[in-house]
Amino acid sequence: MLFAVRRFLLLICMVVAAAATLAIPVESRNPFQQQAPLQPAPAPQTNPAAPAPAPQVPAGPVIVLDPAHGGTDTGARGPDGVVEKDLVLQIVRTMRAQLEQRGYRVITTRNDDTNPSYDDRAGIANAYPGAVFVSIHISSTGKPGTARAYFDRFGTPIAPASAPGTTGVAGVAERAVNPPSGGLIDWNDAQRPYLEPSHRLASLIQVQLLQLFPGSSIVSTAAAIRGLRSIDEPAVAIEISSVSASTPDTLAAAAAPLARAIAASVVAFRQGGAIGAK
Repeated sequence: MLFAVRRFLLLICMVVAAAATLAIPVESRNPFQQQAPLQPAPAPQTNPAAPAPAPQVPAGPVIVLDPAHGGTDTGARGPDGVVEKDLVLQIVRTMRAQLEQRGYRVITTRNDDTNPSYDDRAGIANAYPGAVFVSIHISSTGKPGTARAYFDRFGTPIAPASAPGTTGVAGVAERAVNPPSGGLIDWNDAQRPYLEPSHRLASLIQVQLLQLFPGSSIVSTAAAIRGLRSIDEPAVAIEISSVSASTPDTLAAAAAPLARAIAASVVAFRQGGAIGAK
């Protein structure tokens, strides 16, 4: 009887072992079986014919901003040690950011407390054909909150005459912006061929200044400005009033409207055909 029970238990153990063997996956029972290699994920589909996005191109000509004075030349002095050279540098930095947001490429003649010579400033500006040069100043006197645009005045201004086949302002501008080649121009006379377009640009800026700085002059002003004399492109100077009667914060706040005035004036200037390649 005991022997029969043992045989029965042994039979049950054999059945259970066989069932467990059948339940093991085939892959586990054959560890030497070669596994199929993993397939890499498909690369994202691209269109080789699609062009790369074009870089953003400035909408207008180069604008050269010139913070006047610098270094040992402090310019106008106001109360509490306020000096023109520091204020115009701060104003030009803000103007540059404002104009660049509008799509213009902006070059500055100085970025710190240095004082480049007139020739150095002119050399920077003249390196960019078709540019517009704007020198920023703050007066020592004058009605606070006003601004005035200046253009250079030579002893004997050139007569406004149209080029052959053209008439009016556009003809004068075309002749001035594209002066005849074949001779060297004296460094001190570089602005002379641009008197008419510079006068027009200053007048357009003055219209904007009158709107943005109430009480400003109606017309721009001609003056013998050494900082403009060696510029061989349209060049103007803008003077804000005044370092002695305005707070530094008020003067610094003029940067944004000045940038708007210049941007609007350059657009109108270009539409008149007054800016072109030299």
